[in-house]
Amino acid sequence: MLFRQLEYFVALARERHFARAAEASHVSQPALSEAIRKLEHELNVPLVRRGQKFEGLTPEGERLVHWARRILADCDALKLEVAALQTGLVGELRLAVVPNAATTVALLTDPFCAAHPLVRVQLETNLRSAEIIERIRRFELDAGMLYPDRHDTQELLVTPLYQEHQVLVVGGDLIAGKSDSISWSDALALPLCLLAEGMRGRRVIDDALATQGLSLNPQLQTDSVATLFAHVATGRWATIVPHTWIRALGVPAGASVLRLHDPSVTAPMVLVTNAAEPGSVVTRALLQTAQDAGLGEALGGLH
Repeated sequence: MLFRQLEYFVALARERHFARAAEASHVSQPALSEAIRKLEHELNVPLVRRGQKFEGLTPEGERLVHWARRILADCDALKLEVAALQTGLVGELRLAVVPNAATTVALLTDPFCAAHPLVRVQLETNLRSAEIIERIRRFELDAGMLYPDRHDTQELLVTPLYQEHQVLVVGGDLIAGKSDSISWSDALALPLCLLAEGMRGRRVIDDALATQGLSLNPQLQTDSVATLFAHVATGRWATIVPHTWIRALGVPAGASVLRLHDPSVTAPMVLVTNAAEPGSVVTRALLQTAQDAGLGEALGGLH
């Protein structure tokens, strides 16, 4: 069994197409097909359902592709471990974060890059939690910052980072006097612009308020936090966003930020990595950076 056979098999499982898998593997299609046939012969099981075109993996193939991914990931980890012993940490860190973590990930990646200048970081900032988890399981990502609730994180390593708090950002003309907090019932009486229904940042609010018998009825909905802030800057709107966005975007001119209570709505943000031991030296370095960075303390004072 050769590593390139496993690489071709994993590429075919990912691309679901012989020609695209061959192109991604930088080989001809006949060479890729022949390598996979030899792998099937060595394992003595069919891996691919063939017809006029690729028709999917066999049940055996679906089970064994996970092992192929893991073997290749372990091989890459071994190479990085050897390189680290010789020249220091090198290689690539593949990190993905949910959109709401796009403003806080720099608290993790900046010290990581400072400590390991020879490591390249490939950062994706617009994936859902479920997709990040699945790609970590397939060894296509090294780590992800995400919301763990409602998702199966069994057999993965979950490291808590910080608690996200919802705050009210409101035009100064809409609130009388100075205050640092407001109840949800009072906030709901304001002219609200919010994230669209179904988005994770909106769903956490809807779910929390439903337990209190409250509901939201915003006049304006959007999929952009920047658009929400632009409306608040007119002085005639209020919005509800995670407190972490204030650190990155600042407070719109003339607006105030108020804590929300009754109830206080929070959501955990975690770092998820593959739990396979010993794991990649790059991933271990990221976990150490997360421990040293203390994101919980860094972001705790913003709510």
